Amino acid sequence: MSDAAQAAQAYRTAARLNREDPILEGSLMRFPDYGQLVMTGDMHGHRRNFAKLKRYCDLESTPVRHVILHELIHPEPEHIDEPDLSHELLLEAAQWKCDFPEQVHFLQSNHELSQLTGHDISKGGRIVTRDFEDGVEGTYGGGFIEVIKAMADFIESFPLAGVTTNRVFISHSLPGPRDYDGFDPAVLERVPEPREMLEGGSAYALVWGRYQTKAILEELATRLDVDCFLCGHQPQEEGYAVVHDRMIILASDHNHGVLLPFDLKKPYTVPDLVAQIRPFAGIE
Repeated sequence: MSDAAQAAQAYRTAARLNREDPILEGSLMRFPDYGQLVMTGDMHGHRRNFAKLKRYCDLESTPVRHVILHELIHPEPEHIDEPDLSHELLLEAAQWKCDFPEQVHFLQSNHELSQLTGHDISKGGRIVTRDFEDGVEGTYGGGFIEVIKAMADFIESFPLAGVTTNRVFISHSLPGPRDYDGFDPAVLERVPEPREMLEGGSAYALVWGRYQTKAILEELATRLDVDCFLCGHQPQEEGYAVVHDRMIILASDHNHGVLLPFDLKKPYTVPDLVAQIRPFAGIE
């Protein structure tokens, strides 16, 4: 089997496992009231932090530990002509799902969604969605189309959010002031329709929203029946930030990146969760 065929098979298998995840209801993962959940921030191709994450999680020895991954692609290169090879991390994550199907989970994120829908993103003077495809083609040559199609199936299978019995809501982001009025939480109850993944749709609003206000977070907490939110999406140079005492934003894509492990049964306040944050720099 060629490298392209192997990669495509891994993506398709991981996509099927995502859709068959026993904790998935519609587009919402409902985590059990036992064990541990490890939440990450945007990874953006950071292979070293991903390797540390795998060592920290030690899923083979810890079967009641879950881990959530999102925003794995589109790094910020040191040089503008440097190729984007973050598809290698995406493939490694898909293979991790195949190895631990009930412990490794994904969230739909704006960069993966843009790659899926063909919505160009400009970052650092580059069109990163095009650079990403160039990287895939450079790796797989004639098998490029097969891999891209399987990768699209994989990205399309990502849930929108997760929720825990101890009232923590987990998503890549949350609707911001621009799109909050049009956001319908019922999108979590089903697989989103294609139009809901485009600008103006509720799934799009959930993964693209920024600058959430205190009023929005308070109302969302009531509508979703949760106490706090764990997200990524908005860059954090120091690894994390707390927004309006309701939302913790994590980043995992640089040397100050962090992860957040927490117990799925124990009640938490936002300060309690902040105390659980661990820097990748402290993981061997």
